[in-house]
This record gives sequence, structure tokens and C-alpha cells, in this order.
Amino acid sequence: MRLVFAGTPSVALPALDAIAASAHELVAVVTRPDSPSGRGRQLVPSPVSAWATGRGIPVLTPAKPREPEFLERLGALEPDCVPVVAYGALVPRTALDIPRYGWINLHFSLLPAWRGAAPVQHAVLHGDDMTGASVFLLEEGLDTGPVFGTLTEPVGPRDTSGDLLDRLAGSGAELLVRVLDGIATGNVTAVPQPHEGISTAPKLTVEDAQVRWGDPAFAVDRRIRACTPAPGAWTAFRGERLKLGPVVPLTAATVIGGAPSPGPGELVVERNRVLVGTGTVPVVLGTVTAPGKKAMPADAWARGARAESGERAS
Repeated sequence: MRLVFAGTPSVALPALDAIAASAHELVAVVTRPDSPSGRGRQLVPSPVSAWATGRGIPVLTPAKPREPEFLERLGALEPDCVPVVAYGALVPRTALDIPRYGWINLHFSLLPAWRGAAPVQHAVLHGDDMTGASVFLLEEGLDTGPVFGTLTEPVGPRDTSGDLLDRLAGSGAELLVRVLDGIATGNVTAVPQPHEGISTAPKLTVEDAQVRWGDPAFAVDRRIRACTPAPGAWTAFRGERLKLGPVVPLTAATVIGGAPSPGPGELVVERNRVLVGTGTVPVVLGTVTAPGKKAMPADAWARGARAESGERAS
């Protein structure tokens, strides 16, 4: 089939690699426009754009996919199908109707669970022990279309969103190509999503990423892992924002040799580790990134900052 691929971030690259190695013809990519990045705020192409440019594949970057010029260019390419991975913009009916077999989306959840922009983050945040990926026919509704195929992936107790997304991007790429092969031969059928088990996964904001130390330790742990690497979990300390890597909750039996637990947000600075109190047991900090600094182990950060037991993160 003639394919036009739609995607933007690096998580879409495994699917591009798999499509490029398949029997299908990739004639162009659609991606979000160049965006400012770095201290100089210079415009930088998306990872999908860079991938295609390096291979001499045409790149379409409409500000909105309803633009008449974009619709005309897409129609002129005469695609049979538009596979999608994390494109990042709502696709109007006028664009959905152009390819013969529609837009086929790889989504990183077991639909209808976690419809929306951040399915992996919400799976980790809410403590799911199993997730997966779905390939479905894109409709105007939010991830509501019929499903061609799925795969499952366990969520490990120490998985971050980044860990889980890396695995799903690889296995999902293989699933996407199998579905495209099946569409080409007529051997796959899309099945409507069930009406039960629907949940939504809006994008996590910087405010969502702020650690709530009054929560139970397991919830603090999940929030930090869900926000790693993006948008990045953080806490305030001495009026500054500290970015935090994954933490390890202590068990009740190991809480500071039986001493009273620190209060929520209260630091316990030991020689080789730093603990912070939560609504239940303390957690051991992993890496800490202070403003303008590189990430470092929490004990090294505490020595440099001269952090003391009894101080509080908020």
C-alpha cells in the first residue's frame, strides 16, 4: 500500500523503521511544525521530520490538518492508508476521508481504557499491573474507533513511563505493520470497542507532576514514576524547584531503625541516603536535579546543598 505516516515525537520512530522495512511504500510523513527548543529557542524539527528528511522523504507540516493546502497535498499523494503514532493534533473528517483505508492509529493502551494523550503515564499513575497497545481506525471522537488488533504488556513495579513507552513503541511497531499487512490483504477486521471500561488519560501538566508528600508512599512513588521522564516530577525546597527521579518506599519494618517516621515532606539526611516523609512510610530519594545543575544522587545533592534533617520539601 501507499502510506503517508503521521507522527511527531521519538516514540514514533520504531514504527517508521518497521514500515520502512516492510513491503509497503512510504511516500511522505505528516508531523507537527518545527518548535522552539533550548536556551536560544531556535526552531527544531520534530524527530519524525528529521527521520524523513535524512531519507529524502517529503515532509508535510501543517499548523492544523484542516488547512486546504494540506488537504490538497495529501489528496495528491493518493495514499491508501495513513498510519498514525502520536501525531499530536485532531484530524478532521475532511482529512480522514482522503485515504482509501482511513487513518490507522497505534495507541499505547488497551482501549477503551486510557483514551487520550497520556495513556502510559496514567497506567503508571493509577497502579495498573497490565497495559498494552491497540491499533484502531481513527474517528473524529477521542480514540473511539473500532480496533484491528491489540497486544499486552505488564507494568513492572519499578517501571517509569519512559521504560514502559520504550517497550510499547517497539512491540507496537510490529503490531502496526501486521495490521497494515492484514488491511492490504483483507485479512483483518476492526471490532467496535466495548462500552464498558472507558477511562480517559489527559496530558499530565507541570502541576500534576508536583509531589504530594501527604499522599501514601505508594502514591508518591507512582506519581514520580508516571512523570518520568516527562513532564518531570518535582518538589519545592528552600523556595526552589527540585526535579526528582524515582524513589523507593521503605517498608514499615525498616523505617529508620524503628524511630518515629518523619512527617510529610520532612527530610532525614543520612550519610548515604536521603529520606522524605509521606502520609505513610518514608521514601528514599533517588536522583535530584537542582536548578541549573545536572542530576545527581540524593546524598551528593544533600552534601552540596548542606541539607539537614528536619528541613521540609513542599
